[in-house]
Amino acid sequence: MKNLKKEDIQQEVFDLYDDYAHNKLNRRQFVEKLSLYAVGGLTVGALVSFMSPNYIDSLLVPADDPSLDSYYITYESPKGGGTIKGLLSRPKDLKKKLPGVIVVHENRGLNPYIEDVGRRTAKENFISLAPDALTPLGGYPGNDDDGRTLQSKRDRNEMLNDFIAAYNYLKSHENCDGRVGVVGFCFGGWISNMMAVRLPDLGAAVPYYGRQPDDEDAAKIKAPLLLQYGALDTRVNAGWPAFEKVLKANNMEHQAYIYPEVNHGFHNNTTPRYDKEAADLSWDRTIAFFKKYLK
Repeated sequence: MKNLKKEDIQQEVFDLYDDYAHNKLNRRQFVEKLSLYAVGGLTVGALVSFMSPNYIDSLLVPADDPSLDSYYITYESPKGGGTIKGLLSRPKDLKKKLPGVIVVHENRGLNPYIEDVGRRTAKENFISLAPDALTPLGGYPGNDDDGRTLQSKRDRNEMLNDFIAAYNYLKSHENCDGRVGVVGFCFGGWISNMMAVRLPDLGAAVPYYGRQPDDEDAAKIKAPLLLQYGALDTRVNAGWPAFEKVLKANNMEHQAYIYPEVNHGFHNNTTPRYDKEAADLSWDRTIAFFKKYLK
């Protein structure tokens, strides 16, 4: 099935993968349900392989990019998991301090895709920090299945505190000018929303397909928001109307985009849920938003 393409896959398969990726199905259940769609010479194994992330061929900015200094640091998060590891990336040969961006992973830890997003952010003349909320459990284990299992063992509010601690670390970093924003994906989208709730001096927040805060929390937001959703992501999008109502009622600075005919995870270029057009446009908007509100 080397020639299998996204267009060959029924939407129900993407919906099943979404359930699997968010721990609503275990691997055995996912494989069993996929068997209904293994027809016409298409095997279950081929479907599983096609839907699984490909980190080897998807990096846009290599780890040894000569224009960047990119290295792991640790910082203290006493309310969360103690010491947290993160990937810090910044342009080489800095002549002045730069704004900072926290990059928040999905529900599987600091995998190669999120590290790549951290480096992409640094290429745009920011200093980025991509923490690994799995650090207290040994860190990202090298594959997403085990990563999801580990992350499910952590309390999400403790993890939120870990990312708030990352914000405080980056804000006071010697290379940061004190202006810091956040971008996050899926679980990281919820973290981005909640950092906006908890941090009145947050410079800007860009949640990608993240669960929305409740009305009481949403009313506390001070930071400008850029909200990015996929039109086929009905699970997450169901919470958008109520959130939008609060944002409008309180005259909060926000922009929202719902990209047509794309799934949850459309920015992640390691799986077939990826949509290049929507990913590129959304990322251009993200960088422009940070440049407007952090610079």
